[in-house]
Amino acid sequence: MDDADRLSRRDLLRWSVAAGLALPFSGGLARLAAAAPAQPKKNVADVLRYSTRPQGWKGLFGFVTFRLHPVFIDGERAYHIRTDASDEAFARRVGLVPVPKLAAAITADAAADYFLFTNGASGQLPVLSTVPGRPDFTPAFRIARVTFSGAPRRLTSAAQIRDAASSGRVQVAATRTVVNYPVVKWPGGELPVDRERTAYLGAGQLLSAPDVQKREVTFKLQQCFPGEWYIVTDTSATPMAPMMRIAASPKSGLLTKAGATAKILVFGNGIKGPGPMGYQPSVVDSLPGNPVWSPFWDHFTFTWEDGRSPQVVRNQAALLQLETAGSLKRWPGTPDTQGEVFVVNCPVPISAPVTWRPPS
Repeated sequence: MDDADRLSRRDLLRWSVAAGLALPFSGGLARLAAAAPAQPKKNVADVLRYSTRPQGWKGLFGFVTFRLHPVFIDGERAYHIRTDASDEAFARRVGLVPVPKLAAAITADAAADYFLFTNGASGQLPVLSTVPGRPDFTPAFRIARVTFSGAPRRLTSAAQIRDAASSGRVQVAATRTVVNYPVVKWPGGELPVDRERTAYLGAGQLLSAPDVQKREVTFKLQQCFPGEWYIVTDTSATPMAPMMRIAASPKSGLLTKAGATAKILVFGNGIKGPGPMGYQPSVVDSLPGNPVWSPFWDHFTFTWEDGRSPQVVRNQAALLQLETAGSLKRWPGTPDTQGEVFVVNCPVPISAPVTWRPPS
């Protein structure tokens, strides 16, 4: 019998409160274990190709290729991928993961603007209000629909749209839909490529540079328990972003207080493996499709205490039990962030069983 099945609901609630970690299912963590996928499943329609196995490289990760989407930012072009949306109808229509709690980004002032045009001139693309490298960047965009009152003309910046709205040439209707659209290429920058392909972080999270002609981009595909295969695109921890080879998204840190995040539980020592710090795969507190799930993860690190024998931990219930027993120590963020939690944007385009096996 799984550890999760042996735990009482009362014990689970007590441990979750003590650890500061919310339980993902009202019916107990046994349902989380049961929800772990038996077969690979594509969660995002824009996934063109993927594999959970290395393709000739040494790193213990697969790959996933996304469709790229062009947009305007201040008169120039940027490119993003699409993964999640707060509105279920929108998500189903576009082929994204529904994440209802992302709507909280609106009241928390944690969303940027994404302008979609209901009519427009030839060559009109959606318009972003921000991109990586700016202090207000977040990949959580609130969709606004722009409609021309008269003859359309191409608009290529948020400032132009606001000027047109103030003069009555367009009407802008802000929706309640928040999307997760990570930006991978922008004026003057793009996510870096890892050509060595030996480590989780390495030189970058991309396996090839964004191809704007084919409109494709390929990421490393990382694994975590109980069966999520994710990518890493940006973090609210601005000083750590260069080391992680991802974009800084300062504003995404506001999502934690808004209640729009889930949690990733990372191991800082113990059994060697493909996790972010070089140890076993991380554990997440929920799965895509559950209302409490989010691609924006609060980062916690767990380390084995001296004298305790590390073991493979496959779910949150077992992890919290080991923490309560004094085997694991919890660090909000990492041991170096002095108790400060940060957010990492980790969309999950693929659900599939974990392929990693501990060293014998």
